[in-house]
Amino acid sequence: MRKVVKLMNKKILFIIVGLIVLVVVIIGYLNMKKEYIEETPPLQKIEPDEEKDPIIKKIEEMTLEEKIGQMVIVGFDDYTLDDNTKKLIEEYYVGGFILFSKNIKDSYQLLKLTNNLKIINSNNNDIPLFMSVDEEGGRVSRMPDEIRKIPSNKVIGHIEDKDFSYNVGKLIAKEIKLMGFNMNFAPVLDIDSNPNNPVIGDRAFGSNEKIVSELGIETMKGIQSEGVISVVKHFPGHGDTSIDSHVGLPVIKKNIEEIMNFELVPFKEAINNKTDSIMIAHIIFENIDAENVATLSKEIINNLLRKELGFDGLVVTDDMTMGAITENYNIEDAAIKSVDAGSDIILVCHGYENQINVLKELRTAVKDGRISEERIDKSIYRILKLKGKYELKDETIENIDIDKINNDIRRLLNEKGSN
Repeated sequence: MRKVVKLMNKKILFIIVGLIVLVVVIIGYLNMKKEYIEETPPLQKIEPDEEKDPIIKKIEEMTLEEKIGQMVIVGFDDYTLDDNTKKLIEEYYVGGFILFSKNIKDSYQLLKLTNNLKIINSNNNDIPLFMSVDEEGGRVSRMPDEIRKIPSNKVIGHIEDKDFSYNVGKLIAKEIKLMGFNMNFAPVLDIDSNPNNPVIGDRAFGSNEKIVSELGIETMKGIQSEGVISVVKHFPGHGDTSIDSHVGLPVIKKNIEEIMNFELVPFKEAINNKTDSIMIAHIIFENIDAENVATLSKEIINNLLRKELGFDGLVVTDDMTMGAITENYNIEDAAIKSVDAGSDIILVCHGYENQINVLKELRTAVKDGRISEERIDKSIYRILKLKGKYELKDETIENIDIDKINNDIRRLLNEKGSN
């Protein structure tokens, strides 16, 4: 009997000890859980995937024809629009226009012309036009005679005042914006280092790379400050040539180190100061790419400008109907080669047939695989991004105040005694 009682007592003792251990374990677990809960932040609400980049979404919605059109800026030969110009908008979706003196009779005619281009485009396309012009000041001016002239870059270089240069850029932008433009192929960042240069001369701020850099960048910033796109030019540098690329093909024999320490200095500064766009010159730089003019050179556009100098903005060619191209290349082949090299915008200023042929051949080059659509999409992304950055719209302008802009120009020039 005693043995039975002892066994029972042992069992009860084991049960009690077991219960005590279990309680301790449970309490420890609960404390640990409580501590974990207190120390662990609440779970974040899981959001759906971020909305796709609207530019990429837009590109995916575009046809190949629309994409190629955005990559071409064209000119035409009259004061008014003809059927061919309308066709370039309605059937070929061109991305923009460049106007010259031959398109401009007076302020009111010019405003009507830019308004009509925008109206036709807005009825056909939800992507606004680049409305571009060469308005450098000095002898390269497209503005109507009613608008007071701005001095050349050479004059500004002699004054050598950064604030003045900035304000000149600001005024240039104001006057062209008044006429419906949103893109200016200026300022010139070439260095006037060759006295036999037939094309640059007083278009440059001077022969010193530091002065050209300082004043050129300020003019660029002044243009940008008024919501106008500044396209600096002519990369890698047109200053040390003795041939005008409008009529022939210049060749520069300097090595890359010389160019990097001189011609490229203003362009490097422009890139450091967030230039939006750079125009490429029709020049052969023999020691960089002896075979190809810069406009068609992958070594210059893709490797030097894009990779080495780190520029990811918009690359625009100089006019592909200039003699440097037409006398040495087939214009359609040149356009294809330029896009393959890294250009985003092909500028075809003259000749309706030239423009149609370039547009058609670029399409064909993509369809037959000579240019990938991925390569095209990179350019379209840059184009749409820049148009969005400057909030371009095909809005018409109803009134112009010539007196106000002239008074602003007069006041600025009087301050510096350059009137």
